[in-house]
Amino acid sequence: MFRMDWKKVRSYALAMALAVTATVALMPAKPVVAQSAPQPRSLPDFTDLVDQVGPAVVNIRTTERSRTAAGPQTGPGGAPMDEEMQEFFRRFFGVPMPGAPGGPNAPRSPRPSPRGGGEEETPRGVGSGFILTADGFVMTNAHVVEGADEVIVTLTDKREFKARIVGADKRTDVAVVKIEATGLPAVKVGDVSKLKVGEWVMAIGSPFGLDNTVTAGIVSAKGRDTGDYLPFIQTDVAINPGNSGGPLINMRGEVIGINSQIYSRSGGFMGISFAIPMDEAVRVAEQLRTSGRVSRGRIGVQIDQVTKDVAESIGLGKPQGALVRSVEAGSPADKAGIEAGDIITKFNGQAIDKATDLPRLVGNTKPGTRSTLTVFRRGGSRDLGVQIAEFEPEKPPVRKAQAPDDRPKASAAAQSLGLVVSELTDAQKKDLKIKGGVKVDAVADLAQRSGIREGDVIVAIGNTEVASVKDFDATVAKIDRSKAVPVLLRRGELATYLLLRPAR
Repeated sequence: MFRMDWKKVRSYALAMALAVTATVALMPAKPVVAQSAPQPRSLPDFTDLVDQVGPAVVNIRTTERSRTAAGPQTGPGGAPMDEEMQEFFRRFFGVPMPGAPGGPNAPRSPRPSPRGGGEEETPRGVGSGFILTADGFVMTNAHVVEGADEVIVTLTDKREFKARIVGADKRTDVAVVKIEATGLPAVKVGDVSKLKVGEWVMAIGSPFGLDNTVTAGIVSAKGRDTGDYLPFIQTDVAINPGNSGGPLINMRGEVIGINSQIYSRSGGFMGISFAIPMDEAVRVAEQLRTSGRVSRGRIGVQIDQVTKDVAESIGLGKPQGALVRSVEAGSPADKAGIEAGDIITKFNGQAIDKATDLPRLVGNTKPGTRSTLTVFRRGGSRDLGVQIAEFEPEKPPVRKAQAPDDRPKASAAAQSLGLVVSELTDAQKKDLKIKGGVKVDAVADLAQRSGIREGDVIVAIGNTEVASVKDFDATVAKIDRSKAVPVLLRRGELATYLLLRPAR
């Protein structure tokens, strides 16, 4: 019979208990971590910014003198049209108010009355501005003061001053006016390069003539291409007629832009506003204050974007640079050897990512400067030296009429492409300023679907120049019919690329 030794059992149980206790004692204790809830971010408080910058923001009214015997401008139904609505229609619709002088359904101006009808001041519009310097230089938009005979600046303390227009630049929409006063509150200019998308910003202005109205939002995007010379700041700050020329302010109380445009289908605010970057505006303002005008560089080319299909087909890789569509005769670009069809990829070593980069870089270069252009031509890149000229209003090119004797004889058709081409005469080459090419006399099927038109001049197929009909036929015979073929052609004064997809 089995008999349990209780003394041994008690000894064994005691030993196990001591072992477990020792093991627990040797185990490291886990730290207790307090679970804290994420702290909610508070919305910004703009009150201090308004107190800081508000006194430097001004209201701008403009008037013009007209010799008329008529009464005030009226809108539909003969109701008087206030200056805010005039600015609204002029700025955001691009046309005068219906019923206003020059607008739809405008009443005819009566002849001057022998009893009176002399010179009369009429309101033109309202806008905003801000004081740059304590001695009275005020910045605003060029369109706010355009055509004005008198500019009236009203400060927040209700003082009014007649302002002198120092200068205005339509291309950047920047203007500077001067009032005779001292000790004025001036704004601080911020660093636009530090501006971030998503950052809070604030605007102060006079929408519809309501002085010192404050609106706020965030930076939606930077570098928006809506103008030839400016990469705009896009925001969702509420901007309306009368806000034009007012400051866009960051949370440090610094002006980083001038509110200038809105995107709208109705004429009212739709959540997309554009401001002129302050670094660009200051550069323009300094020239306006110094000389009353802006000196801007030019090289004399008309450009276009490079599409993805064209870039891949000619070996450029990605769509970049500016496609030269035409070169002005005798211009710096012409003297440098730039040709229509070239793609300018760099200016002074700086990459041209999109076509609009080129006029900005050239325009900001001092006239007379010797610069370097990198161009992509016929599958390879080369550097060309160019001397920057000063920008002047360009005249539209004048086309010469083709004399009957200059009409070339038709050549054999390149049937596989649906084209009939012929030789160019010396007169035509001289007129188009090209060394060679073939003229398109007839278009059918494939070529027509590709966008080629009668009268076009084919300069190159792929990366091979076409100097004559013989060259054209030889090049067409070598076309890889499994791929789209880029065709460089001249259409009048302009050069462009089209993709020809041969039938297999």
